Amino acid sequence: MIRLLPAAGRTAVAWKNGGGVTREIAAWPQGAGMDDFVWRVSLAEVGADGPFSAFAEVDRTLTVVEGAGMDLTVDGKRQILDTRLVPRDFPGDVPTDCRLLDGPVVNFNVMWRRGLEPAPAVAVVRGRVPFALRPGTAMLVLALDAPAEVSGLRLEPYDAALLTDGGTVLHAAGSAAVVRLTTPPAPDEA
Repeated sequence: MIRLLPAAGRTAVAWKNGGGVTREIAAWPQGAGMDDFVWRVSLAEVGADGPFSAFAEVDRTLTVVEGAGMDLTVDGKRQILDTRLVPRDFPGDVPTDCRLLDGPVVNFNVMWRRGLEPAPAVAVVRGRVPFALRPGTAMLVLALDAPAEVSGLRLEPYDAALLTDGGTVLHAAGSAAVVRLTTPPAPDEA
């Protein structure tokens, strides 16, 4: 099964701490909120310096997709994120402060509850990439700087597709983010 997640259908929502805007691409279980997701994938617009929202018992992967980058202080340690399209992992529940390097950025975020096995894996790819899904897994594909095609669907930049079974080939004219995800039973189904 494949579900198209068009960029045009996303609503801008203020960050948990009010310091920026996020646009959710997908969450598990479907319809989960900020406090009860198992995993969540989004694009965040960061327009000013300031703290990141904290999420208890959550890990995250952040990829700068637009802009010059950020100087993050994560739990007292500096991390310079000045290269676009390089996924970076860090805990989502420690104090994290951001200083923009040269103007606004857009970040691709993948967040998940600590202990989820296997944890989501994020890669940025180009060209032809075949993949197959095992039961209980999903693959999210996000076109970044050029169109991509997956399972017959054309994705314009920031369009995404969520695949939950079978195999397919991704054809990315530019860069695309690919996220391997686990789809465990929802908490009320377990």
